[in-house]
Amino acid sequence: MATSRVLGYLESRKNLTGGALGVVGLVLTFTGVAGPYWPVVVVGLYGAGALTAPPERPALPDFPSPSAQLDAIRADFAKLRGYLADVELPATAGDWLAELTELLTALLEPGWVAEALAQDPDGVHTVSRAVRQDIPEAVDAYVRTRWWTRMTAGAESPERHLDRQLALLREEAEHLVSGLRDKEARRQESHTRYLEERNN
Repeated sequence: MATSRVLGYLESRKNLTGGALGVVGLVLTFTGVAGPYWPVVVVGLYGAGALTAPPERPALPDFPSPSAQLDAIRADFAKLRGYLADVELPATAGDWLAELTELLTALLEPGWVAEALAQDPDGVHTVSRAVRQDIPEAVDAYVRTRWWTRMTAGAESPERHLDRQLALLREEAEHLVSGLRDKEARRQESHTRYLEERNN
């Protein structure tokens, strides 16, 4: 522990700056400028350098890259698909869910689409939230509510809520896809303008 602190200080900016100014003090001594007070000059310059050196900057936290985040979302999406395969859903909800999972599969498929998604932090968050929270919660709430509805006649249909939730999630995914498409279209238009300006 103490050894690592000593080594840390030896490599620190304070020590390096102080050492550099201490060497300047030695040069002043050998040129005769410091005179008989050379130890005070060397120590003083070292101390001044150590005090004026910029503070050590802590290392930035190592957050996962967007690609690594997408890899984690892909793994969670595979788990979600396994869960959904075991759940019995009504036909309409199954259709909504199939369309939604098809969109999410296309977005998460490794390749240029996933790279475009990785450049959009809000898009990554939207997909992550859909995979990890929204879809599982919608389906689980349906399964639990369906059981209670069987016991109480005349209650509101849980299928209707599930259909609406999945439709909203599909709309959100479609909005994300159209946003990514618009970015690519703007990129293409920008490149066209660049080429036109370059040729003029």
